[in-house]
Parts: sequence; C-alpha cells; structure tokens
Amino acid sequence: MMLRSLVQRSSKRPCYLLTRSTRQSHSIRCLSQTAASQVFNPDDMAKTKVENIRNIGVSAHIDSGKTTVSERILFYGGRIDAIHDVKGKDGVGAKMDSMELEKQRGITIKSAATSLIWKGNQLNLIDTPGHIDFTVEVERALRVLDGAILVLCASSGVQTQTYTVLRQMKRYNVPFITFINKMDRYAANADRTIQQMRDDMGLNAAFLYFPIGAERTFEGIVDVLGERSVYFEGANGEDVVYKDIPTSLEGELITKRLELVESLSNVDDEIGEMYLMEENISNSDIKSAIKRTVLTQNFTPVVAGSALKNKGVQTLLDCVNTYLPNPSEVDNYAINAVTEEKVLMSSERSLANPAVGLAFKLEESPYGQLTYIRMYQGCFKRGSNMINTRTGEKQRVPRLVLMHSNETENVTAAYSGDIVAMIGATCASGDTFVDAKTPKNDIVSLESMFIPDPVISMAIKNIHHKDDDKFSKALARFVKEDPTFRSIFNPENKEIVISGMGELQLDIYAERIRREYDCEVKLGEPTVNYRETLSDAVDFSVTYKRQSGGRGQFGEGYGEIEPLEDANAEVEFVNAVTGGMITSNFIKSVEKGVREATKEGALTGHKISGIRFILRGGRTHNVDSSDWAFSRVGYYAIKEHFVNKATVLEPWMEVEVTAPKDLSGDVIQSINERGGKMKDLDIQEGLCHVTASAPLQVMFGYSSYLRKHTSGMGSFTMEFSQNKPVELHMQDQLIATYRESKAYKNQQASGIGV
Repeated sequence: MMLRSLVQRSSKRPCYLLTRSTRQSHSIRCLSQTAASQVFNPDDMAKTKVENIRNIGVSAHIDSGKTTVSERILFYGGRIDAIHDVKGKDGVGAKMDSMELEKQRGITIKSAATSLIWKGNQLNLIDTPGHIDFTVEVERALRVLDGAILVLCASSGVQTQTYTVLRQMKRYNVPFITFINKMDRYAANADRTIQQMRDDMGLNAAFLYFPIGAERTFEGIVDVLGERSVYFEGANGEDVVYKDIPTSLEGELITKRLELVESLSNVDDEIGEMYLMEENISNSDIKSAIKRTVLTQNFTPVVAGSALKNKGVQTLLDCVNTYLPNPSEVDNYAINAVTEEKVLMSSERSLANPAVGLAFKLEESPYGQLTYIRMYQGCFKRGSNMINTRTGEKQRVPRLVLMHSNETENVTAAYSGDIVAMIGATCASGDTFVDAKTPKNDIVSLESMFIPDPVISMAIKNIHHKDDDKFSKALARFVKEDPTFRSIFNPENKEIVISGMGELQLDIYAERIRREYDCEVKLGEPTVNYRETLSDAVDFSVTYKRQSGGRGQFGEGYGEIEPLEDANAEVEFVNAVTGGMITSNFIKSVEKGVREATKEGALTGHKISGIRFILRGGRTHNVDSSDWAFSRVGYYAIKEHFVNKATVLEPWMEVEVTAPKDLSGDVIQSINERGGKMKDLDIQEGLCHVTASAPLQVMFGYSSYLRKHTSGMGSFTMEFSQNKPVELHMQDQLIATYRESKAYKNQQASGIGV
C-alpha cells in the first residue's frame, strides 16, 4: 500500500510530509559493535577535530535506568567487554558505579566520567546521580557539558527529580535528547510519557523513534524519518537490523511524522514557512530543523527503548552524533578580571589562544587531589605553567589524565573542548585556571556552578577519641569535595553539626567515614541552642564571705538585673558604682563573674542573653577582699537572683517553602501544625511560595516530610530570625531534663550509685 495515499486519507494537510511513496521489502543487518564503534585511544585525543567531539551527560530521576543506559553506551562504544548488573549481583557491577556503596544500594552517589568513540565522534560522557540529595553532582556536570540525555521511565513517566534536572538544564542552557527507557516494564506507555513531557514539563517534544509494542511485547522501534522498523538482535543487542514497518503501524507512523513536523513548524521559521506553503519537506530539511531547534532548546527529540533489554541505545547514540552540539556550536563566555566584560572563548583546538579551564569537581585519590577540568580555550600541556585566577597562585600543570570511571589514562595535553583531570593541582571547586603567560589585563574567570544551600543538619560524633584525627581528616576531605556538605563545631553544645541536601546524603557520608577511615561515628539530631533571659527586672544583693582560719574572702555588691528590648543581645554590664565604694579592679572581677555565670543559665543550663547587669554599690574589706571574692558576687547574683524572673527562649526560623500550587493548603497546614506562623503566600508559574516563621525544634525532619507529601517536588530553606519564649510546658520539660542531667553528673562525680 502506498504511504502517500495513507497520509492523504488520515489528514487534510500531510500529503507532502513523506518522501517515500511505496513500501519496499528490505532487511538490512548492521553489526554495531564492529562497524559503528572503534577502540578509543587516549593518544589520539589531541588529533580529534572539534566538530567530532560531544560532551554529554546522562541525567534522570532515580531508578529510571540511567546507569544501565550508560553501561550499554560503554559496551556498544567498545569501552567495556561485557555488560554487568547495576546492583553488582554478578560480583562486578556497572562500570560507572565504582564505589562499593553504589553497588550495594543500587544508586549512583557521585558522577563519573569516561570517553568513547561512536561512528567517528569522541563522546566525553558523565553519568550523574538521580537522587535529589546528590543534586550538586548534576549541577557541576551540566555546568561543563554541551548536551545531555534525559532518561525517563516509560512506566513511571515524568517524576519529581525530572523537574529538577530540567531546571538545571535550563540554568546552563544545555540542549538535550530524551530517552524513554524501560519499554519492557509493566505499565510502560511511551505515548503517555511524551504527553506528560508536553503538558507537565512544557516541552515541545516529538518522537524520532517510537516503540513497537510495550511490556512483554516490546520488540523494537520505528524510525519516523527512515520509515522503517529497527530491531536489536544478538546476545546483547549488538546486531542492529532494519526492516519494513509492520502494516499495523503504518497509520501510527504517519501520525508521529505529522506530530514531528508540526512541532518543528511551531518553533522553526524555515519549516514553518514550508508547512504553511504546503511545500515538500524532505528528511534533510527536518534533520536540519531538529538540529537548529535542539541547539536553541526549543525542541526535544524523543527516542524510545529499553536499555536493560538492549534495545534502542545505538539509535540514541546516533541522535547524539546528529543533533547534540559540538563545542564550537556553543558560545561560552568568561569575565575579564580587570574590565569585568564578557569574553567569548575560542573553541579552536590549538595553541593560538591562551589556555582557560574550569575546575568543576574534586576528589581524593591515592596520588593526591584529583581535579576534573573542562577546557574552554587553548591548551594545557603537562609541565607548563598556569595561574589560579581566584588565588593568583602560579602552578605547574601536573599529571594530566582521562577518566574512565575510577581508572585513569595518561595524556600529555588537553585542548579546548576536552574534559580531563589533573592529579596534584591545588584549587577549590569552581576555580578557573589560565595560562601563566596570559597578560594581566587579559586574565579571565569562568562562571562557577550554582550551589544550593543545605536543607538538613544532624549532629555527628566519633565513638572513640583515638579516632579524632581520622574523623577530622574525613570531614575536611568531604567538605572540600562536596560544596553542599558543611561541617561546623558548635562551641556552646560542644558538638559537630553536619549539613547537607538530605538524610540520605548525610547517612552516606557517615557510612563512608566508617568504611574508608575505619572510624565509627553516630548521627543524631543537633542540640537546639536555647537561651535564658529575664521576663522582668530583679534586684540583687550578694555578700560573699568565707573564713577558714587564715585570711578570708569577702565581697559585697548590690544592684539590679533588667531585660533588654532585644532578647537576642549579648549581656551588658553597667558600672553605676559611685563614691568609690568598690575599686575598679574589683568591679572588673564582678563583671568576670557575671560573664562566667551567663555561659550556663540556672534553669536549663543554656547561655543567658538579653539582660543588662547594673552594679550600683557594695563593700570591701581591707584584708579579706580579693578578685576571687568579687567574681563570686557577680556569679551568685546571676545564679541566685536571675532565676526568680527567668524564662527560656527558643530559636525561631524564617522559613520559605516552595511546592506545586495545588499543594499550598497542605504546606500551610504543615506549618500551622508545627506551631508556626504564616506570613505570606505567593503563587507564580504553577508554584506556591510560602513564607512563615516556626520554632527550630519542630523543623527537624521537615525536609523528609515535605518530600514525602509533595512527591519530592517541594523544597524549603530556613535561616535564624530571633529567639522567642518557649511554651510553659516546654520550659518545664527543659528544666526537668536539665536537673536530671545535673543530678546524674553530680552522682558520677561523687561516686554515689556507680
């Protein structure tokens, strides 16, 4: 049957959309493993032309099959000899998940890089994590990539982290191709998934390859432009076989091709004009339009398949070669350090321009710091000199290597467009390196990546003090490697608090400390920094007198303690003594005692703030008065009189929550249930932005709660606002807990009951 007549019967317009007029019986077999790939040789990298380079990443929501896709890409590209299970069930595990924790948990924890050859092009590939807790790995990968593959699950469709990845791609203007994976899975539906891309994500998407069947009946894919079916045969799908499309799918082919042309006509002037004028639109016209609109992020090509069943990955790679940009097709800018003007980087792979590279990721290696760097201009050769533009430090270019997951392959030089690693460079993540010969007025810096603020904090401590050095080294290393991981020492509570993007991330770091440093650690909720203050002014009169046979101790003082308007303010000491009743040196001693006492309040043991201590007078003794005696006057004035009007304060946080607008009511309710107070609600672009204040104590665990109740689409930030009085029942509970703790410590000290 003629396809042209089929088109004419199915639509009013599309008779000019198809180029083939008849179905021709044919079956073509292509051995992709031998014909399409060649052995990658790092020594050939310097000879690679810029138009033959693709810097791409693979990103997805967790459990969409992203690492499985990467494993097939490596296999079909000839970089690995066998395909291994992602969860390491075969004892090996996926190549790009080199950490033992990744294999055990079946998730990607850190990004991994490699390079391969596909049909003459060098693909520099970065596989990124899918869990939101490790989102910084996606951020810094997308910052240096020219294109990406967005993997979706055909069964689950568009998921929560998919939206996050889309925002990240838009932030760095990264064009991408979508691979609808897991067509063999139960409830797989490619049409439903692509419609979600259009409706929920706002993408202008159309199939280039749509599936033949689904779930157990998934057999292969249909090439919309080639008007043929594609099958993947052999033990691992190595044999790509082209056949006529099944007669039952001819109508769907016509529909999908029409959708493709209409999608392009909406965003591409050339195709749009040809479509309106009803001119013949050739495959060449369509391919050129796809390339143009992909580069401007106005169109998303879609390929269906199943990486696990070894179907569709080779066609995906063909699309990467055809439609994703090479480095010369992307404009990258740096900022001149003197004039602050934007400077366009040259993609020419030569020594003609000063070398410029961005350090985007750090790792510890057995040979020193491993610094991943993307070259944006010129060339760095091993042994030449470079300057860190942030610090001004001059360094020699150390050993240069290409990464193959956790393996290294030596190279002598890195040119514009290359992604390599340096072993032994001194820098921080986001630093720019330039050629040391660059004139001072021409030195530039590249924009760093976006680093989200931590959303969760936990207390961490090492169990055995003998491991203190290992514990400190581990924390220092992870803080340097991961910009979203923070570690601070709270001197008030004498505990270390770590912060990050989620409980999983902090749990992973705790586990890595145990495994990699043989240091046992414990995680828990951080201690809240309560405060004590006065609710009303109190008078005090203290006489400190001790006599033990020899010289005694005597000091006397009186005055008042009053609350400040700002309960968060530091303690003020006012010398209101007149007539020389107390000498200046003893007045300083009183202040010293006050400062000592306010470090630990009498009610709950927390620091005292927001009070003014006014010393008005007192008495001295010519023999027995001493600095110590008058320091006790200040100390007991706080301990014995402050408690009469004391109240406990708790930290309140300014909270900003972002979630889908239809969940605004649930978000507000969750804040109210925690005793928080609503301040503002703003709805923009389908999202609600809730501003509120709430006690810190009730916000522990809110990150997990919000993710669960918004299907991972909600996020929040908070920062300290002010201290406010706690509820009376909470104050009584804090006082009781403190007294029990103090009684236990006194027992321990005296040996009673031990």
